[in-house]
Amino acid sequence: MKASDFSYRALMLEILACLVMAGCTVGPDFQRPATSTPAQVFDRTQSEQAPSKAVESGFNSDWWTLFNDPTLNALEKQLADANLDVAAASARLRQSRAEQRVAGAAEYPTLDGAASYDRERGSPNGILGLLGVSPTDTPSQSASGDTPLGVAPLPGSKGSPAYNLYQAGFDTSWELDIWGRNRRGVEAASALADASYEDRNAVLLSARAELARDYIELRDTQSLLRIAKQNLEIARDTTKLTQVRAHEGVTTDLDVANASAQAASIESLIPTLESRCTTTINAIGVLLAEEPGALAQTLGEPHDVPALPAQVPIGFPSELVQRRPDIRKAEAQLHAATASIGMAKADFYPRISLNGSAGFQSLQLSSLANWASGQFVVGPSITMPIFEGGRLKGTLHLREAQQQEAAIDYKRTVLEAWREVDDALVVYDAEQLRRDRLTAVVALNQRALSVAQQRYKAGALDYLDVLNVQKQLLDAQSNLEQSQATAAANLITLCKALGGGWQSTYADPYASR
Repeated sequence: MKASDFSYRALMLEILACLVMAGCTVGPDFQRPATSTPAQVFDRTQSEQAPSKAVESGFNSDWWTLFNDPTLNALEKQLADANLDVAAASARLRQSRAEQRVAGAAEYPTLDGAASYDRERGSPNGILGLLGVSPTDTPSQSASGDTPLGVAPLPGSKGSPAYNLYQAGFDTSWELDIWGRNRRGVEAASALADASYEDRNAVLLSARAELARDYIELRDTQSLLRIAKQNLEIARDTTKLTQVRAHEGVTTDLDVANASAQAASIESLIPTLESRCTTTINAIGVLLAEEPGALAQTLGEPHDVPALPAQVPIGFPSELVQRRPDIRKAEAQLHAATASIGMAKADFYPRISLNGSAGFQSLQLSSLANWASGQFVVGPSITMPIFEGGRLKGTLHLREAQQQEAAIDYKRTVLEAWREVDDALVVYDAEQLRRDRLTAVVALNQRALSVAQQRYKAGALDYLDVLNVQKQLLDAQSNLEQSQATAAANLITLCKALGGGWQSTYADPYASR
């Protein structure tokens, strides 16, 4: 290789290095949108009258532990690894991280190795004709050294004899990211991977809330079943009493019929409640990827609805946008849309690549590795858009419109998050106050039933009045039990609106790859 070749290559590398250093990243840089914090939302914590109060203090990400229920804690612990929706979201996250890695490869040079063997034969009517070789001429000795080119190897045939060609070497190419197109591509891919990560967190949060709601519904149904059975025993005892009084002639068969109808009406509730218990257990099983009936023994034993905690720490207003996965996902999507604008703008500028190849070529395998068989090609290439029929401008306008849509979606997501938190705080307090009123109603109905039964035994009251009081008591007990379950479900809704339930259970293993 001549010294001039080296000086030429050094000069080209210096020029290209200067271009790279002078290059810039076109397009807007992403900035996190500013969000306001509605003070009146968290001001509700200062005026609450409900027994279980929301307080502005450090948020507990494992919010289900507020119920202090070991069974619920065990189920939630199992959920993160067992739930199929979460597993599918984790698979999508791995896909996005792989796409991020693919996008990052554009920033590095490519190097490919290749080797080939060809058996070739030239035609005097083709390229050999350009070299002055004809079917009737006697050409010079072939490069392989055995037979002259153009001399037929067999009588009557034409053209050169077949020969071997061995080649081996490397090809490399590197696009100089002068305008930052590849860097913007990596930035967009990373942001989309972050969005996929937040989507996985949102799926986990929803699954946790759904599991907790199903568990509360199961305990509520079991409690309603217990209440129904207790009232059924009372109704049956009352039926026996009316039968005795009718036999003694103190009352008529009408009281017996009414008492029997009341007992049958209460008994009709039991099959529905029992089936609801079974279907709810199956629903919990699906969330944990268990077959139907697999959790019957674990959850079949009745328990009361878990009691509400005295205080519910809801964190601080500034933490909400940093904690809710849907807000973080919307922010990541806005980031990706902003980076895509830079990619579209970079397409208006020239693209410069440094290409090169080096290797060996020989007609004989024994001399392939000799230095004299070496060959190389090196040099830059440039492509510049001249006429694209409006494609580049259309793409840029599309990316800008997509970025505007992403910004609007981010604002809508934040606003919706604050609405959910405010609604959850209001509803949580209201249901507790309703529960307290229903507690008083149940106590009054229990007293009324006791008095009515005593007066009926004394013959001072018609049985129809006793029947009405008993029905009111059953309705009040059912309403109270359902109100307790609703209050617990509202606490779950509040914790979900606050965005907790994924931080302590999952760390993205692909974030740094």
